[in-house]
Amino acid sequence: MSAKRTGKTKTKSININNSKELKIACVISEWHNEITESFFEGALSKFTNYGVLEKNIDKIYVPGSFELIFATKNLIKKNYDAIITMGCIIKGETKHFDFISAAVINGIKDLNIISEVPIILCISTDNNIEQSIDRSGGKVGNKGADSAEAALKMILINSK
Repeated sequence: MSAKRTGKTKTKSININNSKELKIACVISEWHNEITESFFEGALSKFTNYGVLEKNIDKIYVPGSFELIFATKNLIKKNYDAIITMGCIIKGETKHFDFISAAVINGIKDLNIISEVPIILCISTDNNIEQSIDRSGGKVGNKGADSAEAALKMILINSK
């Protein structure tokens, strides 16, 4: 008998002794900013719940999701404990969605391979705006908050 996968994992409490010293960068796409700002608010709430100081969380805006790669590449040299890339790509009538989604995800993957800093992917690739809303604080939760938790766990892994 196999367990049904729900997408939600049981999380253990994250114990970060130096949370007030952590420095986090959130690189945020301005395209679909109502979604990406909700991602940031979810991440900010999660970080502050764990004691990360709001003044140590930098917001860096880029025009669209494709530009997340360049900005993140430059930030990996800036002494952050983690970087979260936040974007929203919604399927339209052309293949643009496929090209941009693949490029962004592969670009962030490539940066993770070369970086000593954990880079967290918070990119919503949805068929419509309703799915994006559901993932940015709606009925599916907030992927920004999930990404903040992933960042904290990766910081712990990186500190060992």
